Amino acid sequence: MRKPIVAGQFYEEDEEKLRAQLRRCFLSPFGPGSLPEEPSKTGLKALISPHAGYVFSGGCAAHGFKLLAESEKPDFIILLGLSHAGFDNCVSLEDWETPLGVMQNYKAFTKQFSKISRIPINEEAHANEHSIEVQLPFLQFIYEKPPKIVPIIVSSETGRMAESLNRALSETKKKAVIIVSSDFTHFGLNYGYFPFSDNIKENLYNLDGNAIKAIQTGNPSNFSDYVEKTGATICGRVPIETAMRAIKSENIKLLTYYTSGDVMHNYSSAVGYASIAFL
Repeated sequence: MRKPIVAGQFYEEDEEKLRAQLRRCFLSPFGPGSLPEEPSKTGLKALISPHAGYVFSGGCAAHGFKLLAESEKPDFIILLGLSHAGFDNCVSLEDWETPLGVMQNYKAFTKQFSKISRIPINEEAHANEHSIEVQLPFLQFIYEKPPKIVPIIVSSETGRMAESLNRALSETKKKAVIIVSSDFTHFGLNYGYFPFSDNIKENLYNLDGNAIKAIQTGNPSNFSDYVEKTGATICGRVPIETAMRAIKSENIKLLTYYTSGDVMHNYSSAVGYASIAFL
């Protein structure tokens, strides 16, 4: 069982307080402004969702999870995270626990993907990595019975990983939605990235805005070339590119974007958050 590591830090560790916090994420000025309605939409293939503390990025994440809740329920969720500690590509076969209960691993698919992609099971890599964990309480909030999950850390080889995902998906008749966990540009001395010193809010919005436009072209090379050119510190660059290669969607919608600077009214050290839907 993979135990939560950022409960009490990134989000509330008490069940009732966490449910109240998630509700606030949907209703906050940075959120969609309402709770999810009954499912009536089809076609959702993937989401890009932030993974900061809910105080900062919870409203942004709520936009994507509201769309997910209002769309046809998938049979399982593929979670593409990253390793802040530098671990290479790997999967987790464990069930994952949060204060809201246990998320079951879709072990049959996880094993099949691991076999096809030849990437290992590595529970150590997942044990202290928060990028996947912070997505789970949202899934438990929007679903009375959440779909099973496939937790994957993606650090390299986007083409091979995407090909392996597509092959594994082609061998199952079940419907999946991919959730890519990524924040956008990390700006400031704390992150060692400060390409501008004036008009920080405007420049940060432009920097991430052009990255988002590159994603919306549906061409993963446009996105990777832009990140290489600008040096934008988008932590989930590799998972994003992997999802783009796997999905090949040309209908990519920005649901919302803002920064931690907007929340804190301080841009000396700020991180961008975007909720993006692949339809």
